[in-house]
Amino acid sequence: MSAVWFAVAALAEIAGCFAFWAWLRNGASPWWTGPGIAALIVFAWALTRIDVAHAGRAYAAYGGVYILASLAWLWAVEGARPDRWDVLGATICVLGASVILFGPRPA
Repeated sequence: MSAVWFAVAALAEIAGCFAFWAWLRNGASPWWTGPGIAALIVFAWALTRIDVAHAGRAYAAYGGVYILASLAWLWAVEGARPDRWDVLGATICVLGASVILFGPRPA
């Protein structure tokens, strides 16, 4: 179930941040910030649903998910295809996040 919450968090965070990007960098209406703030609230809430004992570990593991989701956003929403360096970097990060999330821990 954590994978679903990571995906929800990533989509919400990227959408929320993109709303501010659209306003401040692309000249969109300031009204974009309303849905952006709502999306960022969903992001924070979704991260609390991750099944780990410590918040910092959830945040650290989420970093890899965020990078992968950001590249998917780059391609799907912004129309810029990730290059081989994007893919290599994301792969390294997701592997690192997996070690953090699934590494053996003392009980």
